[in-house]
Amino acid sequence: MTAATAAATELARWRPRVSEARPAVDPDRVEAAAAEFLEALGLPLDSESMLETPGRMARAYTELLTVPDFDLTTFPNDEEYDELVLVENIPVHSLCEHHMLPFVGVAHIGYLPGQRIVGLSKFARLVEFHARRAQTQERLTQQIAEHFRRRLEPRGVGVVIEAAHSCMSIRGARVPAARTVTSALLGRLRDDPASRAEFLSLARPSREVR
Repeated sequence: MTAATAAATELARWRPRVSEARPAVDPDRVEAAAAEFLEALGLPLDSESMLETPGRMARAYTELLTVPDFDLTTFPNDEEYDELVLVENIPVHSLCEHHMLPFVGVAHIGYLPGQRIVGLSKFARLVEFHARRAQTQERLTQQIAEHFRRRLEPRGVGVVIEAAHSCMSIRGARVPAARTVTSALLGRLRDDPASRAEFLSLARPSREVR
């Protein structure tokens, strides 16, 4: 293997394409199922206002459940930066897998760099990648943290998500002010008390979900 080939292989290792293989969506079948669902609820699909609702509904759910690919670009930590890197208030939009209703909030993600640092925009890309599917907030939080740990190999990583769930606010218990906070801490941000305290103090949930 030449030096150039070795360098290219190493670069590809640290700039992987993040994607997910999924069955192809059948738009016609989704729209037909949406129409049958709405008709079963007794809604007037023959009215001018709702005539195109099944198509709109099908496209909306397809968009919410389409996982976007992206490149997880990282760079050498040439300066040997070893303090906490934290990105706050990353928008979270996902669907509760129990009711297929949205939950919306923000994520705070931090890590202690090792040999690599990650492009800051990739924090939001990774959140969107794991949020664009039927989810639970607990699993989403853990998946983001584990993905960072596996791909970046940091000394520690932490994720806090705070969100409002419409399945809780507009139905059932109907508590619109309620919010759910979840966290996942790995490496030194879990095991070292000082690092853990620093991350949790900086990623302290807001008083209301934005």
